[in-house]
Amino acid sequence: EKGVAVSPSNLKISDRATLCMPHHVLEDGLEEERLAKTGAQFGSTRRGIAYAYGDKYMKKTLRMGDLLHLDESVRQRLETILEWKNLTLAGVYGAKPFSLEEAWKGLEHFAGLLGGYICDTGDYLAAADDAGRRILFEAQLGALRDIDFGIYPFTSSSNVIGAYAPIGAGIPGRRLDKSIGIMKAYSSCVGEGPFAAELAMPEEEQDKLRAAGHEFGAATGRPRRVGPFDVVASRYGVACQGADELALTLLDVLDYMEHIPVVEKYLVDGKETARFPMGGALAAARPVVKTLPGWQCDISACRSWEELPGAAQEYVLYLEKAVGCRIAYISVGPDRDACIRR
Repeated sequence: EKGVAVSPSNLKISDRATLCMPHHVLEDGLEEERLAKTGAQFGSTRRGIAYAYGDKYMKKTLRMGDLLHLDESVRQRLETILEWKNLTLAGVYGAKPFSLEEAWKGLEHFAGLLGGYICDTGDYLAAADDAGRRILFEAQLGALRDIDFGIYPFTSSSNVIGAYAPIGAGIPGRRLDKSIGIMKAYSSCVGEGPFAAELAMPEEEQDKLRAAGHEFGAATGRPRRVGPFDVVASRYGVACQGADELALTLLDVLDYMEHIPVVEKYLVDGKETARFPMGGALAAARPVVKTLPGWQCDISACRSWEELPGAAQEYVLYLEKAVGCRIAYISVGPDRDACIRR
């Protein structure tokens, strides 16, 4: 669609990647619907991701490399997996069981479609690193969605913090030499789970911030949860990521604010804390808010630090000091060049 040719030379899929199968997607949706009856749902994307990971750790799934060798041994493994999985689908949820032939045809289809892209990505990246080439890993989710260090159980099903990037890419023996953290100039949240920042802003102000930041789901159009910048959560995220420097995005979204609230601390069990809590303590935490002056002018044309209004500079410097990491990049608009490098 964008005129970029896709071939095995520029797209490589690890042979060790776990397959997310149709039965994972079905089970995800069925369980989310069951939980929703009592309001206990996780806000799953219903794409089967958690169930693919769960089966991976129970050693009851297939991997991409199996698509390159669809022999009798793979078929026997698939049959064993489906026999076990159908016990749950049919016995617990009353769903139609999956047939071996249907699942096998699916594997054959994707083997033909993706077979040329499947390889040992570890060998490829290790060779690139040895040759002195620069390798860039891009994360999708923030630290608070990490399965171990996030707001469990309202997390993703994998490790998403920077330290795991070389591991997930297939080069666990290599180390990151630079980590750039990404954080918004305010807070947003997709899905269920505790989100102290939204408690720091009245619903009417949340609506204004959501509209200014276009905080609606790209696929669903559903409004995202929003609130002021959260120092406590962001400082914790920076520490988890081992960030060397930060990129602050969407600073221009705050142009309309006369006074900008910031969550400086949490109130937990009647005591103020700067530490990010977990579990029940996080769910019960209430925000302690500090207010900073706004700049109330359009900063989208600014391309240098000096061009930013004084109040905008002070806001950035406050966040930088509060989270303990230098802000090296500042985004002031959606265009590629709408960025300030300090």
